[in-house]
Amino acid sequence: MERREEEESIRAASEEVARELKTLIDAGEVDSIKQIQHLILGRLQDSNAVLSHFNEYSERCFDEVSGDFARNTRLLKSMKSDLDHIFLKLRSMKAKLIATYPDAFPTATMLDQRPDLESPLQ
Repeated sequence: MERREEEESIRAASEEVARELKTLIDAGEVDSIKQIQHLILGRLQDSNAVLSHFNEYSERCFDEVSGDFARNTRLLKSMKSDLDHIFLKLRSMKAKLIATYPDAFPTATMLDQRPDLESPLQ
């Protein structure tokens, strides 16, 4: 019995506190805040849907392009290797020509006049 009375007094006290808090807050402002929160929620859901669609589209585009990109990368590496081999052979041939015919070229420093592609531009 005593426990029940204690519970009822706690309930009455909490109801009184709730009533007092309600008087501090304007109901119109609370409704306004709820409407703004609902509007923000709708915008966030729309943004989330747009981003999900964009991610799916980007994934499809990447899948389409990744094979070509990998193939072209391998091709470029192969071409670079071939060109390096060709230039090495040309330098070797030019060195032999200079050794055999020293007057054929103005100076020996002209063996390789290619720019250094790995150094930064000035």
